Amino acid sequence: MSRSLSRLALSEEAESHLHAALVARVAASQCFASSTRLREFLFYVADCALRDAPEEATEQHIGIHVFQRSPGFNTGEDSIVRTQARALRQRLNEYFTHEGSFEDVIIEIPKGHYLPIFHLRNPVLESHPTSAPPEPESAAHAEPEPISEPNPEQTKHRTRSTTILSISLSLLVLMGLSSWLLRAEKTSPIDRLWGPFFAHNGSLVIYSNAVFTGDSTNGLKYAFPDQGGPQGARSDRYVDTYTGIGELTSVYDLTRLFDQRHATFILKRSLLVTWDEAQASNLIFIGSVAENPSLRMLPPDPDFTMTAQDGAAGFVNHHPLPGEATVYMRPEHPLTKDYAMLALVPGLENGRKMLIFSGLTTLGTEAAVEFASSPGTLDQLLQAVSDAKGVVHPFEALIETTIAGGVPLQARLIAVHKH
Repeated sequence: MSRSLSRLALSEEAESHLHAALVARVAASQCFASSTRLREFLFYVADCALRDAPEEATEQHIGIHVFQRSPGFNTGEDSIVRTQARALRQRLNEYFTHEGSFEDVIIEIPKGHYLPIFHLRNPVLESHPTSAPPEPESAAHAEPEPISEPNPEQTKHRTRSTTILSISLSLLVLMGLSSWLLRAEKTSPIDRLWGPFFAHNGSLVIYSNAVFTGDSTNGLKYAFPDQGGPQGARSDRYVDTYTGIGELTSVYDLTRLFDQRHATFILKRSLLVTWDEAQASNLIFIGSVAENPSLRMLPPDPDFTMTAQDGAAGFVNHHPLPGEATVYMRPEHPLTKDYAMLALVPGLENGRKMLIFSGLTTLGTEAAVEFASSPGTLDQLLQAVSDAKGVVHPFEALIETTIAGGVPLQARLIAVHKH
């Protein structure tokens, strides 16, 4: 009896490994090559199935763990999970119809559910006789065979074979699961870019801190250097306590991003940052260089610099690559699009890093942070700035976003320079 139970347990363990390996093959296929988000969706729900944890494969859990939604988000208003589940079912069907047509076991996600099921492509139906055939009369009266003592050498051989099989299967399971986890980690663009900033809880987020003249009643205007401001004599008529709505939204997005990885950062406005604390930290800059004096600490000669003309603003591309423009301009009125620089550069000390999100306006900055916080769009950028081993190199990139009703809508990558 115990031997039968042992064989059953081993069979279930082996089956779990085979299913995990199948999930890894599907995720690595061409059908999923262009969609990191669907791969993460598949890994998450498959893990729930393999761990027998259906209570974790709900719309709420998937929204939080796969699509970075806040706990308790309104699933009635936000249909991201349902929409992506339909896309995932289509990709699975595409894989098992074409690229994975050789697979004996297929994965399906039943409609109305998110927990995948694994079943044979062509199950063989066993025929069960309605009644057992009559036992031969000779067998009914046959003498029972004597129970012989087990041969020690045979027992030793069986034990050795069982041990080898168990060890082999255990190693296979560990190798399969390790490969699966490494693949999942490798395809997580958020951790690849933001990992150093998550790991160092002293990362400094520096948001733009423009200086204005006037007041909120009579109107505020930018205070230029020749008018005083932070470089000149301070006066009550200078106001430095305002920042843009895009910077505010960006800080909110970063707070959610860091909370999901159980990491923290220190938030400071640009005018209050000291050189000593900037040297000792990973830095994240949010806002235009015109409104973020701390950005002047960066190394000189960037590939992209801001430029402005009467009624227009843009970025100059000092080292255009094939297919790139030398200047990217947009009119101030009406403001239907904006540009932003997104850059990863070495920090002020060895081992430190800096991320820069600098838009022409507050809306461009917001779009750049959102671009780098979304696995789908970020994956496109990382493919352009990573080496064959997946190491992310320093880079500068330009982001273009469309604007409607004072809200950034769709952002796209238009120029990338890997250093």
